[in-house]
This record gives sequence, structure tokens and C-alpha cells, in this order.
Amino acid sequence: MGNPKVKELIRKYQDKITEHRCHIHAHPELPHTEKETAAYIAKTLREMGLVPTENVGGYGVTALIEGNGEGKCVGLRADFDALPITEKTGLSFASQNPGVMHACGHDVHTAMLLGAAYVLNEMRDSFTGRVKLVFQPAEEDAAACGAKAMIEDGVLESPKVDAMFGQHVWPAIDTGKIGIRNGAMMAASDRFFITVKGKNSHASRPEDGIDAIVAAAHVITALQTIVSRNVGPLDSAVVTIGTIRGGNVYNAIAEEVKLEGTCRNLNPEIRNKMPERIENIVRGVTSALGADYEFKYLRCYSPLVNDPEMFALMDRTIADVIGEENLLHPASAALGGEDFSFYCEKVPSSFFWLGCHKPGTQYHPIHHGEFVPDEAAIPVGIETMVNCALNFLAV
Repeated sequence: MGNPKVKELIRKYQDKITEHRCHIHAHPELPHTEKETAAYIAKTLREMGLVPTENVGGYGVTALIEGNGEGKCVGLRADFDALPITEKTGLSFASQNPGVMHACGHDVHTAMLLGAAYVLNEMRDSFTGRVKLVFQPAEEDAAACGAKAMIEDGVLESPKVDAMFGQHVWPAIDTGKIGIRNGAMMAASDRFFITVKGKNSHASRPEDGIDAIVAAAHVITALQTIVSRNVGPLDSAVVTIGTIRGGNVYNAIAEEVKLEGTCRNLNPEIRNKMPERIENIVRGVTSALGADYEFKYLRCYSPLVNDPEMFALMDRTIADVIGEENLLHPASAALGGEDFSFYCEKVPSSFFWLGCHKPGTQYHPIHHGEFVPDEAAIPVGIETMVNCALNFLAV
């Protein structure tokens, strides 16, 4: 199964790829601060003989691998920012930056794209066209994501990218298996901000104040009715409050509470209704309790929708690489957000979930302080991405 030459080259560079993964994991950087990671990527590309372009849409890095003649251009993308999470893995190469961790597997994504670069660079005489390597920062910042910034900075031009492929490690799937869907893979992901405004008073005299904490609690409870009563039971949606900040001392009525949350959905009609429905609830609840509010809603990631033709190409490629018995077609999309969606809106693209859970080990989801992708998934991801690029350029 698969291309024997690709397998051989992955084995040749396995130690270097592992070294890159460990270095990046040990030195995580938050969105928009990934200066050292970007410099490391660029240095590695130069050592391959490639010419990186730096500071694309922030700290983004790109490089071209030229084939042996004119042809199409395919883009391969990996993200490399980390999260504000304290690592609890106990790895020998654990984060050296306290409170920051590669808890979403972006270190693995970057190592796999560097691995693909090694392989494709050695195979450049065997294909026509070009491969554009896209190392993207700030995927985790939904409000100012790296994909949009790189697109605005021309990443899909000079040369024009004809198709894009991407992947994400996926601990819900065992190592050696891959999941992919035709159409929607991941959800629209928006953010909202609510400030509940009350009136301060001493805790012993609540009648003199307006309790913003009580009002905020009722707001949070009422917001749960959006999914249960305003979204059809066959549709998917999530409204989550992720942070609550309010009050200064234990013996005073809080004057203000700030809430931040996210909306996830797949249906554009539902997405468009969310801002108004949320604000109506906030307005009604706070008014009933004598409080006031401020509300802000940000439309962030679009739904990630695989192009039918690129899905078909990727589907065939995956089946060839790992066998049809290991190719999964999940019945439903995930409600996680992913800014690869913006590439999908611009050029025909496809995205897959790379199984990274070692059977028999404890399961930890992404964005968890103990999340560790199985390293055995790395060659599978590289081989799949490389063969997707080669198959696209050969069509």
C-alpha cells in the first residue's frame, strides 16, 4: 500500500522529524508570539536547501518545492501556536514555558509538515508543478486567526495555489486510522462577550444593591434554552460560557460580572440567529432583575467544508496508504472550530482527522494538560499528506 519511495524517505528522516517535534513541544508559544518557533521552522527549511518566506500574516512561514516542470501548485498547511495550559504530561521534552503547552498537537502538525518537506524535496524530480508549504501561526485565536491573516498577505498567490490539504491529530480515533467526511468536517466557531452590570452594596444589605452575580447566574441558565428550545433536535449547536469574572470581596454585592462564551454550529441559518437570540435573553433577564448589560458578538471561524473533488482524491489516497479497513467516515461533523475553513472558502481543499490514540492507554482530549499524541501517528500523517500532494499534481 502507498508509495514505497515515500515510505523509505520517511524512515530515513524519522529521527530528524522526532527531534523537531520534541524541540517545538518543549518551546511552545502563544498565538501572535511564535517568533522563535517561526525562526526554527525557517532555519530547518534552509538546511534542506529551501528558501523560506517569513513574516507572512504575522509569524507565518512559507516555502516552495519546485518540481521538474510546469504544473499545478498544491498547498500543505500546518499550524504551530500553543495554548495557555499548564502541561502535566511528565514528558522528558515537556514545556519549558510555564503555563503554555502544545495541548492541541500543533507541534506534531509542524513536525509532520517538515517531514513532508524532507520527502517531497528529495522527490522533486519525480513530479511536475509546485508544493507550497504553509506553516501558520495563531490558529487558536478565533478573533484574529492566522489563516485569515496569511490569506490577506497573499499566501494563496505567487504562485496561485490550486488546492490545499490539511490535517489534525484526533485522539478520539486510534492510531493507524483516519477519519474524513465529504462536506462539513468542523463547525462555525463564534465568540461572544457579556457584561452584566448591577449596583454595589454591602453583603449584609442586598436591598441597597443589584447583584450582578445573581443576574449573571440567571443569564447563564437561560442561555441553555437556546440549544434545547430554539435549535431543532436534528441540528447541531453548542452555546458555552467558558469564563466568569466578577466580584472583588466576599462580603460585598458585585457590581459587575463579565462572561465570555462560544457558539458552535453547522447550519448558516442557525448561526445567523444566534447573536439576536443571545442578546434577547441577556436583555430580558437583566431587565427583569433590575440590572443592565453590554453585549458583543464576533463571527470567527467559518464551517470547515471539504470540497467534493478534493475529498474524493484524499479519500482514495488514504485508503491506499492505510487500507480501506482503517478509513473512517464519521456520521457527524465535529463542533470544534478550525481556521483551515478559510482556505476551503478560497480554493478547493480537504482536511482529515489523524488518529493518534494508542490503544490500551488512557484517553485525553485535545486542550487537556495530559494530552500526548501517539508518535506512531506521525509517519501515517506524513505519508498521507505527501501522497495527497503527489496525487493532486499527477491529475
